[in-house]
Amino acid sequence: MAETHLLSNITILTLEQATTLPFLTYRLACDGARVIRIENRQRPDPNRFVGRKVLAEEGMNSYFLPNNCGKQAITLNLATAEGQAILRDLIVKLEVDIFACNQRPRSYARLGIDDDTLRAAKPDLIWLGITAFGPESDEAGYDPILQARAGFMDLTGEPDGPPLAFGLPMIDLGAAEHGYGQVMKALYYRALTGQGARLDLSMFQSAVSWLVTPVLLAHSLAEPVTRRGNTHQFFAPVSVYPTRDGHVYVAVGNDGQWAGITGLPFFAHLARPEFERNAGRIAAVRQLNQQLADVFCLMTTAEALATFQTIGVPISRVNSIDRVLDDPLVAGRLAHLTDPRSGLSVALPAPPVGAAPALSFPPRLGEHNTQIYGDILGYSAAALADLERREII
Repeated sequence: MAETHLLSNITILTLEQATTLPFLTYRLACDGARVIRIENRQRPDPNRFVGRKVLAEEGMNSYFLPNNCGKQAITLNLATAEGQAILRDLIVKLEVDIFACNQRPRSYARLGIDDDTLRAAKPDLIWLGITAFGPESDEAGYDPILQARAGFMDLTGEPDGPPLAFGLPMIDLGAAEHGYGQVMKALYYRALTGQGARLDLSMFQSAVSWLVTPVLLAHSLAEPVTRRGNTHQFFAPVSVYPTRDGHVYVAVGNDGQWAGITGLPFFAHLARPEFERNAGRIAAVRQLNQQLADVFCLMTTAEALATFQTIGVPISRVNSIDRVLDDPLVAGRLAHLTDPRSGLSVALPAPPVGAAPALSFPPRLGEHNTQIYGDILGYSAAALADLERREII
């Protein structure tokens, strides 16, 4: 099965910005879908101008590139009635399968992108709207705001330190993955029934849905789940330990693994009755971690890895991104793409399943106007120039 081409017959028209929807449509592009970004030429995606200016041109800064590989781009002013009419024409003549947006809900009707309007033009359309708090709320929200509101920050950091945001935009990425699943269900439903669907995805509800363990423990059993730093509330030892030349993370998940550690000469002094069971190790976790750290600091990272892998105890070097890319499980699964204009080459990790897809370089603003408006809608060069002059495209 050629996983990278499963959606090659799917066309997605997307009014997207920031991270969560661009990452979702990037994932769909990796599966072979045709993804066409819509932007307002006067107010394009702000991410085009974020990060380092890696090309000698405007609107292609570094932060824009990763989530927009494999896509096409057109410009269209949806604040005008003519622009909205062109959008409906595009949806019909491109035979669009999915329209997606991550605008605030108050913009839907004003821009003519609401579900009722677009599905009136194409009834089997799958309409997806991603918002911070759902279609009933117009409150704005970015990933760290949602990490705070959903309780993620209260679970991240040292127990006696301030709440911390995660190192990646996990709410953005998580909502994108949840959106991916919803799109797949909608495509399956349409294949069975011929009917389109409206999908409303709240980033906040997406985040809260992951709190299965904290909610049950804290709300139902009055067992609070709090910040633990690098340790684990229910298992020990689980933590980061400094070595002579770096750091390792060790995760002991059962008493048998602990017995394996204490069977090693360096750790034999920890073979005490009070540490034999996990509950005893949890009760004395600070003391235990300090004693483990006193041993690990005498070892190199390579020695620690070899020793623990031999006895089957999970351990990892705390890797930099460069080291991750050197991992043999990763190095052969990178997608490499080159900008045909500038010659700039970039790499991306492959999706979780399947080979690295062949993707095009991220599109310039309006790069595919002539192709799509000319070839699909039949506009002449003069008509396109007129639309551009009047700021419709």
